[in-house]
Amino acid sequence: MVTITPLERKLLAILAADVVGYSKAMEANEAGTIARLMAIRAELTDPAIARHHGRIVKLMGDGALVVFDSVVDAVVCAAEIQNAVAARNASLPEPERLAFRIGINLGDVALVDGDVYGDGVNVAARLEQLAEPGGVMVSGTACDHLQGKLDWPLDFVGEQQVKNISRPVRMYCLRLHGKRLRRPLLRSIPRWAMPVLPAFASFAILVSAWQFWPVELASAKPSVAVLPFDNLGGDEATGRLADGMTEDIITDLSRVSEIDVIARNSTEAYKGKPADVRQIGRDLNVRYVLEGSIQRQGERIRATAQLIDAQTGTHVWSQRWERPAQDVFAVQTEIADSILSQFEVSTGPIKSAEHDAARRKRPKSLTAYDLNLLGVEKQLSPTAKSVAESIEILKQAVATDPGYARAWINLAWAHSMAASYGAEWEASNRAGLEAAERAVELDPNDAEAHAVLGHMLGLRGEFDRAKTELDIALRLNPGSFGIITSYVGWASGFGEPKRGAELADRAIRLNPNYKPWASNPLRYAYFHAGRYEDALKVMERQTPDNYDNYGWVERAASFAALGRKADAEATVKEALRRYPDLTIETMANDQAFSAAEHQRHIETMRLAGFPACAKPEALAKLAKPLRLPECEQDK
Repeated sequence: MVTITPLERKLLAILAADVVGYSKAMEANEAGTIARLMAIRAELTDPAIARHHGRIVKLMGDGALVVFDSVVDAVVCAAEIQNAVAARNASLPEPERLAFRIGINLGDVALVDGDVYGDGVNVAARLEQLAEPGGVMVSGTACDHLQGKLDWPLDFVGEQQVKNISRPVRMYCLRLHGKRLRRPLLRSIPRWAMPVLPAFASFAILVSAWQFWPVELASAKPSVAVLPFDNLGGDEATGRLADGMTEDIITDLSRVSEIDVIARNSTEAYKGKPADVRQIGRDLNVRYVLEGSIQRQGERIRATAQLIDAQTGTHVWSQRWERPAQDVFAVQTEIADSILSQFEVSTGPIKSAEHDAARRKRPKSLTAYDLNLLGVEKQLSPTAKSVAESIEILKQAVATDPGYARAWINLAWAHSMAASYGAEWEASNRAGLEAAERAVELDPNDAEAHAVLGHMLGLRGEFDRAKTELDIALRLNPGSFGIITSYVGWASGFGEPKRGAELADRAIRLNPNYKPWASNPLRYAYFHAGRYEDALKVMERQTPDNYDNYGWVERAASFAALGRKADAEATVKEALRRYPDLTIETMANDQAFSAAEHQRHIETMRLAGFPACAKPEALAKLAKPLRLPECEQDK
């Protein structure tokens, strides 16, 4: 009797792509077609696949088969490829253009010797054949897992019978441009319904009025405030553990889009105070409040948590744990899972996939966790000294647990901050980029990892890659104040200064008690949107020792733009005392700025009275220094 070895199977998103009119193009110019296709692969498709964690299974001359663990990653990757290829084609003559069709399916496939087989692959191939040139066709199975997770709408194009597949396949076209087409209302109403239309309209008015009635609707998102966990041990280490648990639970909850979670800084005001849950609910406009405590005794921890209905004061759920100290991370996960289960947002295939994707990798070492928290503390109100201390502490954290992505993330932020507080720019940002790339490699599901990588790429002037990473971060955690402020700091560099200021407004609404570190990106967004009063206002959260070199420049420039000449002159004087090499030319040569940002800096720094020309030793550090006209005349 022959024993058949069971096949290894996995649920994967399958992307099938091919070149439109490949045979004709090869006939017309074989060498040129191959060269163009290889260039598109090297410059556009392969980098996009790598960014979105895809794996190329096979190349078939004019086509490719790629698999992804996440169907969201697959569709976003396809959209980016098609948009990039379209942009490239716009600058080429017609004979040199290449276009792709792409089909995407989510299916159970068999894995054999690095290849994939099964109906899931066949459906993707059929969808690709039915896609328009430059388009993306998505199966109904994949579409079911995409709701609310894309920036592009999906248009239903019907069920179709496709070759070698017995069942009809639901198909959706990803609309990369334009708005969804809508039929006029009256044309969409069947004839039999016309006599009852007036009654229907009256009912709709009642429904609309009820919708805006000042009560919480059953269909509204659950809203939760996580209060700071009480430190029952009283010592600093347990206090950091309590703060870390609070922060991690907020992060885990905010990544699930079906829950609104209040930012931690807005609940800090209740730390160590008796909790009047009903008043907190009214103050923060939330329905539920989570409170808890943690105590550490030797190598064991005791933790409690309870979810309370802020309207009635009744306990919805409560639990206590007594575990080995190393299990603190499992306790955090259990608390988040228990809360999600109360709201029924972790059931069903779509919700389960979203919830699973939200899980971050936990550290293996409680010592590394404590060092990470201590390193972050040093960044909350940054100075040159505290940032240097943060770097040393976080280096200890990653040495203790090299696989701890969060420690690498915070080390990347620390290196970036150091560059703004007088440390050597190139070395600091190179170290920051390496730490950020390591964090994404260790945990691609951590939104903060993508955010810091986007930030470090922006500092190198790689704005397209930076925007890609920050967009990923926002998708992974759309409710995070920290992620929003990360994007805010780069919006003007992406050519979106107005959006940056609007996101800054939103961030402050989400977290009015933000810490001093957040003033930097908020100030930057307001400054480059021309909202100078707001830029100065957010700096009130900081002391002069908290200002980095950009902060001093933009503070003086804001005063000058508002006509406050004396304030501008005094600020320039103090800025030069702290940063003697600070000139308009040194800012103009900073590659972290876009052309529009450079122009605003140059104009407002001149208005404020900063010296124009860089010193020779500063210019010597630059490979191709940009010189201002008045400085070139001085040579």
